[in-house]
This record gives sequence, structure tokens and C-alpha cells, in this order.
Amino acid sequence: MKYLLLKHYRGAPTPVNDVPMDQWMPDEVDAHIKYMNDFAARLEETGEFVDGQALAPEGAFVRYDGEGRPPVTDGPFAETKDLIAGWMVIDVESWDRAVELAGELSAAPGKGGEPIHEWLEVRPFLTEAPTVAE
Repeated sequence: MKYLLLKHYRGAPTPVNDVPMDQWMPDEVDAHIKYMNDFAARLEETGEFVDGQALAPEGAFVRYDGEGRPPVTDGPFAETKDLIAGWMVIDVESWDRAVELAGELSAAPGKGGEPIHEWLEVRPFLTEAPTVAE
């Protein structure tokens, strides 16, 4: 079963070590990134890592506005409380394992080298089309 682990810039409950990354020292940023890379490497060894990326805070919402018309954008910044900072896709045997790994990822170091204890959103991939009831 595949799960998406979502990291948020904002919108999730406040983490324990709630200091924005732009206020960290360079070695604290390096330690955080190393933790994330080491975590992914360990999951690659067990076959549980699928993919992951960090995302910049900039972005826009785009929608179709009719044939021959330019797309409508709202931006350049997404106006949402749930702005995604990054994600990781894992392929694990159970929901419990996905939750266990999300908890571990939540301990990535932040300011002062202390664990962030950030909240991560865990979402299962849709495995089949939803059933439509009439």
C-alpha cells in the first residue's frame, strides 16, 4: 500500500520546535536535510521508499476557463493554510507502518538541533475508483 507523507509550511497543528527554517543556522539546515536523506536511504534499503521532494513556498493555483481562453491563475502565491513544504511517498505493508514512519520523520532536527516534532499528514493512495451509489 502506498502512502503520501505531507510536510506543511503552515496549516498543520503547531510543532513543538516551531522556528521557521529561514531563522535556522546553516548547520541546522544541513542537519535537517541530512536526517531526511538518511531516512530516505534507510527506506530505500527496505524497499519502502518510492519518492520524495521538498517544495518551495512559491506557487499558483491554475484552472481551466473554457476552450480557447487562457488559464486562470491565482498567485503567484497559493492562498491556502495548507501550503505543502514537501512530500515523501512510501510503499509499506500497513497503515500502522505508515504511521510509525511518519512519526519517525516528524523527529527531524530543527532549530538548536532539537527535533521539530512536526505534524505530518499521512494519506493513502486511492487504489481503485470510488463506487458510485445510485
